[in-house]
Amino acid sequence: MLGLIATLLVVAMIAGVLGFGGLAGAAVELSKMIFSVAIVLFLITALVSLVRGRTAVRRKHPVMVSGDDDRRS
Repeated sequence: MLGLIATLLVVAMIAGVLGFGGLAGAAVELSKMIFSVAIVLFLITALVSLVRGRTAVRRKHPVMVSGDDDRRS
């Protein structure tokens, strides 16, 4: 999403330099709208993660039990 914002801003700058005011304005407005959506989604995600709290991390490998030392290579 942020890549799209950067692309639209580059298009707006190029269009502005070349004198295409309408296209530059449209690209800037689209970029502003997408940036606003990205900020809102980030804030919602941050709020939800704060409310849920930290979850337990599951281990990928079981803990080695004593006596399994001689099975190691």
